[in-house]
Amino acid sequence: MDRSTELVRQTAVFRVFFEEPFWVGVFERIREGRVSVSKVTFGAEPKDYEVLAFLLENYDKLRFGPSVETVVKETGSNPKRMQRMAQRELREPGIGTKSQQALKLQQELMKTERRIYSREQKEAEKERRFEQKQQKRKEKHRGR
Repeated sequence: MDRSTELVRQTAVFRVFFEEPFWVGVFERIREGRVSVSKVTFGAEPKDYEVLAFLLENYDKLRFGPSVETVVKETGSNPKRMQRMAQRELREPGIGTKSQQALKLQQELMKTERRIYSREQKEAEKERRFEQKQQKRKEKHRGR
C-alpha cells in the first residue's frame, strides 16, 4: 500500500513599519494558496531583538483573520536572489494588497462580533430593569 503525502508549502512574513502615530507589525501567513494576516501595534520603534522575542513568546496568541485567496509565486533558491529580494522588501515598506484585504475582513468581523455582543448586553440590561420594576410593583401591591 503506497501512501503518498504531499508537502504543504507554508510561507510566513513579518513586516514592521510606521503607521502614524505607532509602529505596526503585520504577520502574513501563506498556506495552500491562501493568505491570513494578523496585525500587532507596537508603541515606540521596536528593536530587532524585541520583535524576535515578541514573535517567539506570542505567536500562538496572534489572532489571524480569515484567509483570502492569493497567487503564490514560486521562487528559486539562489541565495543572491533571495538577498536582493530581502533588500528590496526593506526598501519598500508597507503591506501587500492581499494582506490589506485580509486585515479589512478581520476588522469587519470583529466589528460585527462587537455589535452582536453589545446588543445582547443592552437587551439583558433592559430585561433586568424590567424584572426589577415588576418585582417592585408586586411588593407595593402587597403593601410592603
